[in-house]
Amino acid sequence: MCWAFRRRGVVLDAEGEVVEWLYQSPGEFDRDYSHAGPELIDLGASGPKAIRLTTPLSEETVRNLRAGDMVLLSGTVFTGRDEVHKYLYKGNDLPVLQGSVIYHCGPVVMEKDGVYRVTAAGPTTSIREEPYQANVIERFGIKAVIGKGGMGPKTLEACKQHGCVYLHAIGGAAQIYAKCIEGVDDVFLKQFGSPEAVWQLRVKDFPVVVTMDAHGRSLHQEVSDGSKARLAGVLR
Repeated sequence: MCWAFRRRGVVLDAEGEVVEWLYQSPGEFDRDYSHAGPELIDLGASGPKAIRLTTPLSEETVRNLRAGDMVLLSGTVFTGRDEVHKYLYKGNDLPVLQGSVIYHCGPVVMEKDGVYRVTAAGPTTSIREEPYQANVIERFGIKAVIGKGGMGPKTLEACKQHGCVYLHAIGGAAQIYAKCIEGVDDVFLKQFGSPEAVWQLRVKDFPVVVTMDAHGRSLHQEVSDGSKARLAGVLR
């Protein structure tokens, strides 16, 4: 799920203008995305409609969601990666997270004149937080976890018991997601460094898909089981 195009090349002229992009896909730069906003995200006129939700999320709202639902999330989300989850798992407190949404993300944040601006905010791989996530969900009443790649049985059971969902974000869409962030309202635990700090983000129409619901269903597990069954058939 990680973004593949980590190597880029470009040929510039003497004035610094682009002559040629290297390693590109055909038509990759034909469209101007410089002023793009969330309206770029087309969920498809014939496909299922997205559910618009605004934080804080109630347990009733969360339990009404089903795996496969598309969601456009607005309101407040808090980033949280490895160091934060370890910190909380050890019994430390961060009251602002109570009843909140956690986003597995280490955003790229720029600061100018005391104002923060997010320039990239793609999801990181969630399974690293599997040893800690169930505990955090229970202690802080977390209503949604955003990330990529899905999580394991401990987190799924915690979602079922405490009314939480896992929302899958698209790997590689870091700049598109940044355009859904209207502002940075606060930052906590800056001692962990910028990527590992807890950033309080104000988002609008942040596109995600419910892939683990509060009823015990995980699309990630279903895909894994289906793949294993097909592989067994091929090996036979």
